[in-house]
Amino acid sequence: MTHPTSLLQHLLEAIPDLKAQVYFKTTLTALSHAIEDLVLMGDDRPLVIANFQQERFYRQETRRYQRIAEKTDQVYVLAMPETDFASTPAPYATIGLDGSDPLAQEWHLVVIAASYSACLVCREHSTAVNAAALDSGRQFQGFWTFDPIVSRQAAQELLGRVVRYRPDLSDRVETARREYQLVDGGDQVLVETQPLQPSGLDIRRFSDRLVTYLQASQYQQVRSYRRAVAKTEQAQLINAITAKIRRSLKPEDVLALTVCEIERVFLRCRCQMTRLPLPSPLGSHPLFQPLLSQGKVVAIADVTQDSGIQAYPALQTQMQMDQIQSCVLVPIVYQQDCLAVLELYHASPRLWSEGDRDFLVSIATQVGWGLKQAEAHVKLARLNDQLSTIEQTQNNLIAIVGHELPTPLSTIQVCLESLATEPNMPQDCQQVMLDIALADSERLRRLVQDFLLLSQLESGSVSWQMEPIAVSDLISLTVCNLKSGSKANPKILVDVPEALPMVQGDGEAVVQVLTKLLGNAVKFTPQTGTVQVIVREIEGYVEIRIVDSGCGIESSRLESIFDRFYQEEGFLQRSVGGTGLGLAICRQLVRRLEGKLWATSGGKGQGSQFYVTIPVEDMESLAPLEGMEELIG
Repeated sequence: MTHPTSLLQHLLEAIPDLKAQVYFKTTLTALSHAIEDLVLMGDDRPLVIANFQQERFYRQETRRYQRIAEKTDQVYVLAMPETDFASTPAPYATIGLDGSDPLAQEWHLVVIAASYSACLVCREHSTAVNAAALDSGRQFQGFWTFDPIVSRQAAQELLGRVVRYRPDLSDRVETARREYQLVDGGDQVLVETQPLQPSGLDIRRFSDRLVTYLQASQYQQVRSYRRAVAKTEQAQLINAITAKIRRSLKPEDVLALTVCEIERVFLRCRCQMTRLPLPSPLGSHPLFQPLLSQGKVVAIADVTQDSGIQAYPALQTQMQMDQIQSCVLVPIVYQQDCLAVLELYHASPRLWSEGDRDFLVSIATQVGWGLKQAEAHVKLARLNDQLSTIEQTQNNLIAIVGHELPTPLSTIQVCLESLATEPNMPQDCQQVMLDIALADSERLRRLVQDFLLLSQLESGSVSWQMEPIAVSDLISLTVCNLKSGSKANPKILVDVPEALPMVQGDGEAVVQVLTKLLGNAVKFTPQTGTVQVIVREIEGYVEIRIVDSGCGIESSRLESIFDRFYQEEGFLQRSVGGTGLGLAICRQLVRRLEGKLWATSGGKGQGSQFYVTIPVEDMESLAPLEGMEELIG
């Protein structure tokens, strides 16, 4: 089907006095509604022809044209169909346009009544209908007039288009031509003895309606602009807060920063964020918890009027005490996992707008990402620390093995080679060689035993024989073992009260602790010095204090000395032997005994004090377990 030219172009060529102007869509909408109101408020039965370009624009005006159809049976609506527009039952004629028809890009409204006529003819000017532009910013080129000659010629042209698309409407169109004094052909106008004149038009009523619609459209534009500005500002604020959240590398910093920023946005509101599974002030309540767990936002404008809260008097009382009159609760969810709850309170009733809720949901989403990022950073830092500790342990182990093993191995080898190659060696010399080899082999055994024991303690694979034990007996045994050695030791003084209660523990483990602590005290105290063992009962514990007058410990290292492989002296500059595992083993043993181990010192050259506390015997809780004789010897 070939189509005539544009209606606008046809009229401009046929009537040279017409001048086209440019109109925005909002202006044309106001003009159209004002002209349509002339029909709705009048008593005539006018001819009404409307061209809506596309069906979706017509759908916005369906209710108006149903009302217009109640005024007259000569109503024709043209549009390019997007559904079953042309066949949809309606109280007026619907005509579906072909997409290539120029009318598909034009906006027309023609009204021919007995006492007036009106005509609006425009064509899309700046952008195509389907362009992704603001609807209110669309521009049209055309004109509008009350001139009856122009209106009748436009009506005749449009009725011709109606017949081309809908031949079944020929009789109806012919009736309209006769009734409204239109001639066939479209290029001529039939002028009767009683021509149509605009004298019956109520200009004031039309002007009032037009001004009203223009003001309404302007108000809508202002509202749309304000909403756009508000959304832009909100997006900028969300981006700024998000940037701060992403820079926070600790979960607690993320929560604190978010609370601060939200309270800056919502003035006179209190914000609180609770990290789950810690109990939330309101979020943990049975009234809210199911909704939050589903990722839903809870917004209450007035808690005194909320029926759900009124069903929980205790919750009402809590809110009154906390001065909460309105609140909003937002779950912080990351990949369907609820991480925390954001709670915002206000001391008076407040209607939480959709924008408020959307803003809080956007922030909650970013907080979820920020928390996961901070957790990942903390976890990575922890793993790096563990890796660094492992590397340091490995280096220390290599250094210890390199320093501690060669000397006893070399000594044992020399002694055994001497015994093997010199059969005539005097008996006393042979005995000395054997004693040296046995002592160094014992030294190696203790070294390997320390490694094995610490590993088993840390893995929790050690069994215990818990029983009532007398601390005084264990101290005496330990001191005797130390004095039995051939090496000259400093003086050891023991202060144990006679009425000392028994403790609850594993005897072998306590002996191991005392042996290592006293051994260290003796090792780092000169022969002219003194080592004291002082025992007291303090608040359900027996406290053993080992005091030496040795080299002392710097205050900054009083906790580090209990680390594995710690050496007060460097591995290669040490004046005494050792693996650096003794105090680490002691702390593990004491912890398993439910006691404590710590140290104090006045500094270098001021001596040291080591404290061990062991729980006093509780006869009701005794539970004998397997011993650890094979691990401690």
